[in-house]
Amino acid sequence: MSTWDILLDLCTHFSTLSLLAFGGVSAIIPEMHRYLVDSMHYLTGEQFATYYSISAAAPGPNMLYVALFGWQAAGVFGTIASTLAICGPSSLLALAFAAAADKGDHQAEKRSVRIVRKGLAPLSVGLVLSTGWVLLLQFDGAFPHPWKSALLSAATLAALLHTKIHPLWMISFGALLG
Repeated sequence: MSTWDILLDLCTHFSTLSLLAFGGVSAIIPEMHRYLVDSMHYLTGEQFATYYSISAAAPGPNMLYVALFGWQAAGVFGTIASTLAICGPSSLLALAFAAAADKGDHQAEKRSVRIVRKGLAPLSVGLVLSTGWVLLLQFDGAFPHPWKSALLSAATLAALLHTKIHPLWMISFGALLG
């Protein structure tokens, strides 16, 4: 497959994913994994998890891993293509909605926004949880006791849901446990 074919492929797929990224780009990690690792073999599962981890630890936008995925698939142009494809369509859609909202009835807008938020909240939570599951599976076999990772993840989720402990403390604790 030529570099141009890969770039077109990345642009097409990531543009589509951009419109499905409710809850942020992290919500579509499972589909990115399926596409980049399982279908196209642009990355290995370990590379996928490593690039995600590196970008999560780095300062800056939470979607830096998209650039790293593009880099692995097609170099510098892959970085540019994947980043523009993941940001472009959803940004244009948001601008179109904002422009339409400025012209509409503000009370109706508030009601419709509330309805959309309530409807999309469970979808966003489910997508983010599936992201955690996919990333957890990438490390299966990478550690001597993968069940410890699953147990730590479950405990973290329970703590997030039932306490007011700041997530950064949980991340720090997980890092200490290694």
